[in-house]
Amino acid sequence: MISIIQAAGWPIWPLIICSILALALVLERFYSLHDQRIVPADLLDAAIKASRHQLPTEESIKNLALHSLLGQVLASGLQQLRLQPHSSQEELSESIELAGKQAAHELEKYLVTLATIASAAPLLGLLGTVVGMIDIFAAQTPGSGNPAQLAQGISMALYNTAFGLMVAIPTLFFWRFFRAKVDAYVVALEVAAQRWVRHLYQLRTSLR
Repeated sequence: MISIIQAAGWPIWPLIICSILALALVLERFYSLHDQRIVPADLLDAAIKASRHQLPTEESIKNLALHSLLGQVLASGLQQLRLQPHSSQEELSESIELAGKQAAHELEKYLVTLATIASAAPLLGLLGTVVGMIDIFAAQTPGSGNPAQLAQGISMALYNTAFGLMVAIPTLFFWRFFRAKVDAYVVALEVAAQRWVRHLYQLRTSLR
């Protein structure tokens, strides 16, 4: 491996940094984008059952917000109703929509960085290829040739091209995978939010 890095020259170091960063982000997203951290299966039904006849306590609302991203969205509606008991359905919807936007932003964290790495890695590989080609042409001076410099230029060009693709392809795959996962979570949050708004408005009416 060390010999490959030496043969690829300095252009491979940005690619190595990109590969380490991409691996770290992929592991972090696998850890964070888990159903129990985003939309636990029974949380909405449990929250509706717990608040069917009365508002939960302040401590219960805080615990709900810490439970998951869906918990944050649900807690925002309860908090709005606790602070303003006469909130209209539109006001409840706006508070939950704002929390939903914050949740969506949290879900999309680091995806732009992954997409950037997937786009930049082939260009960095191309940069190494160009540098290697420059070395190749430099070795072919009129009347003389440097076989060692020629071989070094070829190695640099090929290794950087290959490594750039090796970084870009899996990074692009994982970015698409996480993008689809995030989109599914956003839809699930929107559906739960609509159901939650209707429940809160019914609760508000019963508390009069």
